[in-house]
Amino acid sequence: MGLYLRPETLPDALSALAAGRYTILSGATDHFPARVLATPAEDILDISGLAELAAIRIDADRIWIPARATWRAVIDAGLPASAAALVAAARGIGGQQVQNAATVIGNLCNASPAADGIPVLLALDAEVELARLGERRRLPVAEFVLGNRRTARAPDELVLGLHIPRPAGPARSVFEKLGARAYLVISIVMVALAAEFLPDGRIAALRAAVGACASRALRLSALEAALLGRFPDPALVAAEHLAPLSPIDDARASAAYRRAAALTLLRRAVARLGEPEGSPT
Repeated sequence: MGLYLRPETLPDALSALAAGRYTILSGATDHFPARVLATPAEDILDISGLAELAAIRIDADRIWIPARATWRAVIDAGLPASAAALVAAARGIGGQQVQNAATVIGNLCNASPAADGIPVLLALDAEVELARLGERRRLPVAEFVLGNRRTARAPDELVLGLHIPRPAGPARSVFEKLGARAYLVISIVMVALAAEFLPDGRIAALRAAVGACASRALRLSALEAALLGRFPDPALVAAEHLAPLSPIDDARASAAYRRAAALTLLRRAVARLGEPEGSPT
């Protein structure tokens, strides 16, 4: 049996990481079912005692999602419409028991190609804040997630949380996913869009991301460019916009099905951007 530490201050946690290699856990909803039997002697650093990493904060210019924030906390936080995609992803992750324990940061650091939260964080232009003793740094999510189960976190670093910018003008985000059923399922494909709007309703800025169609979630820059300055119109979404994707055949779906589904979900998401849902903020 390995070591188990549950520090109550951030300096103590960073000191532990500087001194040895630890598996960092909070909710552990992915870790225990998949890994404990395979690695019984691993050393665990449980961050559930770090009170300073618990509370979501909504400021005028950004949203702070700390390392211990659960998906249930995201649902209950009263996030603005610009971050509605994150709330939608939260509602579809696992069941209520999982949502109450699993964290946004755990989903990110697990770095599964099918992690629902990562396309949303890409679309929301989120930055990851990491810390080691005496040093902090930030990375865009696109630079933090390197591939299947791989991130840019060094062994002596702890992810403190996520910074999500709030647009100055009208904005909205949407999330769509496809699974074998509505809940308690690993996604076959998921897409996230985040748009900022001109006063007349045309798109001033757009970020579009797709998950479960490559070794990591990817932005679709050609689609973003095609919709810039246009009213949201699903007819503008074309198959060639999916060129960066490289879906695989597996037990859940074929590559061809995933590509077709991604196109359908992207068109559905663009249509939702144009729907009247109150004042986007």
